[in-house]
Amino acid sequence: MDFHSSPRRFPAYLLLCLCLMISIGRGYGSQKLYIVYLGEKKHDDPSLVTASHHDMLTTILGSKEDALASITYSYKHGFSGFAAMLTDDQAQDLAELPEVISVTPNQHHDLMTTRSWDFLGMNLDHQPPSKLLQRSKYGEDVIIGIFDTGIWPESRSFSDEGYGPVPSRWKGVCQLGQGWNSTNCNRKIIGARYYPAGLDKADKANNYMSARDINGHGTHTASTAAGAVVEGVSLHGLAAGVARGGAPRARLAVYKVAFEGPKKVQLASAALLAALDDAIHDGVDILSLSVQYNDNSFGSLHAVQKGITVVYGAGNSGPRPQVISNTAPWVITVATSKIDRSFPTAITLGNNQTIVGQSLYYMITNESKSGFQPLVQGGSCSIEALNGTEINGKIVLCIKETFGPTADILPDAITNVKSGGAFGLIFAIYTIDKLLSTEDCVGMACVIVDIDIGFQVATYIGSQGSPIAKIAPASTITGNRVPAPRVAFFSSRGPSAKYPTVLKPDIAAPGVNILAATGDGYVFDSGASMSTPHVAGVVALLKAVHPDWSHAALKSAIVTTASTKDEHGMPMLAEALPRKVADPFDYGGGNINPNAAADPGLVYDIDPRDYSKFFACTIQKYAICNISISPAYHLNLPSIAIPELRGPIKVQRAVTNVGEVDAVYRADIQSSPGVRIKVDPPTLVFNATTKVHAFKVSMTPLWKVQGDYTFGSLTWRNEHHSVRIPLAVRITIQDFYADVA
Repeated sequence: MDFHSSPRRFPAYLLLCLCLMISIGRGYGSQKLYIVYLGEKKHDDPSLVTASHHDMLTTILGSKEDALASITYSYKHGFSGFAAMLTDDQAQDLAELPEVISVTPNQHHDLMTTRSWDFLGMNLDHQPPSKLLQRSKYGEDVIIGIFDTGIWPESRSFSDEGYGPVPSRWKGVCQLGQGWNSTNCNRKIIGARYYPAGLDKADKANNYMSARDINGHGTHTASTAAGAVVEGVSLHGLAAGVARGGAPRARLAVYKVAFEGPKKVQLASAALLAALDDAIHDGVDILSLSVQYNDNSFGSLHAVQKGITVVYGAGNSGPRPQVISNTAPWVITVATSKIDRSFPTAITLGNNQTIVGQSLYYMITNESKSGFQPLVQGGSCSIEALNGTEINGKIVLCIKETFGPTADILPDAITNVKSGGAFGLIFAIYTIDKLLSTEDCVGMACVIVDIDIGFQVATYIGSQGSPIAKIAPASTITGNRVPAPRVAFFSSRGPSAKYPTVLKPDIAAPGVNILAATGDGYVFDSGASMSTPHVAGVVALLKAVHPDWSHAALKSAIVTTASTKDEHGMPMLAEALPRKVADPFDYGGGNINPNAAADPGLVYDIDPRDYSKFFACTIQKYAICNISISPAYHLNLPSIAIPELRGPIKVQRAVTNVGEVDAVYRADIQSSPGVRIKVDPPTLVFNATTKVHAFKVSMTPLWKVQGDYTFGSLTWRNEHHSVRIPLAVRITIQDFYADVA
């Protein structure tokens, strides 16, 4: 028999045996978790969607039982897909099916307030309170989904006193588990879920198998976004005031996607996608994700298309450029800024000279030593530098004159000095945001000073036979004596390496030394994880005032009304090496201004379906939505980024009037150096029949040069509003060298 020429006559039972042999053969090998994305749902009934996933896996694995055992999550509400334990060969077989869009290995990701809300103009104790707080009824009944390490429900920040019934549109659950019963959900925490699939037995033993937070991170972010009003909060007397979230009357839905691991918190992409799918079903309004995740998350795109505002942190990898995370155009990406609060700490030398540093130092007992102590030099305070130096009971001066990714010696210096029995530490370092590192100095006075002051102390030590010093407890000062806002040193910077035609970050918000709930108390924390819930809280207030606004309109309102000046009207600075004037790759539109965002005048709106005009999902093994099929600078974003300006181009934009019905706006252009920028038309007239105006921005390079990015802005102005978008342009001739940042 000629098998090649007559395949249809091949006995059916032999074909079946051959298929099973191939399937079994490809089933050998180590398994790992893969995420299979299928795009939009084919059924409205979630059970039918899940059944289709089982059927698909059965065709690959050979039996329904193996399929059921393999699958860990079925994504069935906001989109279709699943996570399953597969061999590499099985994953490849799935990727080759025509209905499969992408197959990607599961990945692990990193996690990314008494004063901050007042600093943003959201004053609670003024009479009357901020207009936005009043108009929004403090975010009443807006539902914020928190994706994090869970929550500590007993915290005073999550009291439901005075709350009405849970909104009837809520379809979520209160998932019971270890240390979590039905009473832990209330009218404040209206939903709780957890996603432990993939954790090994040891990790499960180190975590609550419930939404309860053992780490504290999730509790901190939840209380920052929507914590209830709690009076008399401080950390050992520092930063005393009222702790609350930005939207204190908003409801919270908790999605525990991160768990304690052997060395750091673990967050799996499969779990995060499962939580996104559930959140879409549950009915959240806003998602706050203080995580570093794939820029091309199809899960967040589906959430936005369902009307949910998705807020991500930019990351903590600054001040280097091109390290920003979460740069998809459909999410709000948040940089981190500092507020107008500091903790000055006086150091008095034996010659009565008083210098000032920063610390969180407080007296533990009344018996603590408060007088002068011997003062010695410890060099860099490494083990080698301290070898042979008697530091017991003394104050040690450490000076670090260099900075780099391998030169962060403050934690080691604290450990070394503390283990030597020192009374205190004066650490001289280039100005960066390291204050929270001194929390490890419990029982020892630790003060951070700049390099100049460090050398003054060193000079004093060198001039004395028996140098002495005393350190006073830290105090708290707020207001315009502290230059603010500033972009934090660690805040991740643009441009986006993946999507250079999308300007990122979008906005900056407070995230340095934020005091918020953890367990039954309140602690400081810093990072993109803290700035993200600030924006989520603001979005909750805006949604309460403007429930019909789209995600894009809310994002536009935040970006176009942001401030680029400090409290003295000077340009915002960015902590870096060296400190510099901030630009859009540091802060996007600027520092968030909640009250102005409530009345932006004009918004740059986007139909969520438009994203697919610029980004496509390719049907290839391990591919996902990261292919730009059209220049994304034509997407109607509240910013313009041109990474390669080789000749004249025209960029399209449109604005929608959400202010006074009859209004006239005129264009005010601040051209990027080396670029001629014109707007056509330069004047926009709105009335009852004309609510949307399109315009074109023409850009022409004035130089023939392989250039760096330069920055400008386009502002539509009238007597009531200034609607500003940032511009970032890089002139190029040809790619003859690699410096493109």
